[in-house]
Amino acid sequence: MSHLLLGTAILKLGPDATGASRFTAEVIGTAILILFGDGVVAAVLLAKSKAENAGWIVITTGWALAVAMAVYATAAYSGAFINPAVAIAWAVTDQPGPPNWGQLWYYILGQLIGAMIGATLVYLAYYGHWKETEDPGLKLAVFSTGPAIRNTVQNLMTEIIGTIALVFGVLAIINHFAAGTLVGISVGNGFIPLIIGFLVWVIGLALGGPTGYAINPARDLGPRIMHAVLPIPGKGTSDWEYAWIPVVGPIIGGIIGAALFNLFY
Repeated sequence: MSHLLLGTAILKLGPDATGASRFTAEVIGTAILILFGDGVVAAVLLAKSKAENAGWIVITTGWALAVAMAVYATAAYSGAFINPAVAIAWAVTDQPGPPNWGQLWYYILGQLIGAMIGATLVYLAYYGHWKETEDPGLKLAVFSTGPAIRNTVQNLMTEIIGTIALVFGVLAIINHFAAGTLVGISVGNGFIPLIIGFLVWVIGLALGGPTGYAINPARDLGPRIMHAVLPIPGKGTSDWEYAWIPVVGPIIGGIIGAALFNLFY
């Protein structure tokens, strides 16, 4: 059976899902993810926003809902992976359904392009607020993650742990739904994206403090590229020295998470 994985949920793909439609869906799904996710960060951090200083709870809630909405929008067309770490883990650990190794490239390319589109839309939506915001660090934080305490080993470990939790947690949730019941109650697959959103929410609340919980290479790299390219007033550096950590860490963590699930289940 073909499956859907959100950044990691799983639902049945539509019967007409082709390589082109999956690529397009990954572009759209990841663009939705970044539009809402980076959008809520912009709302909280940028000067003169009506949501300025709303806090971490708002940011983590926004990202959780962004994940759920992206999955609902594109699950039937691509499986809504919207995360290269999840797609790679899926192929490496030979999970059922796409993407396999031959399909992986267009999943990842679609995710990266979608993330860049989403970041550009956030830039346009908050166009008047970049000039009003003095701190270049806040402007970068809208687009990509950064460490609260800069330590390569610690930061990498945090991203690995967060993505292990993401992939293992999603697969565990899917395993319950595949049986048609959850704690003895009949449930439908339509709840999967929402529950995956709850998982992302608790990861942000519990593990997001040290690095901002990228747990998704496209989510961090695509917007970071747009931060470097877009004409943002007083934007400062894009912090490329750190940029490899939210790419490599989630890939390692995703593979470990999927492998652990296979080992125990």
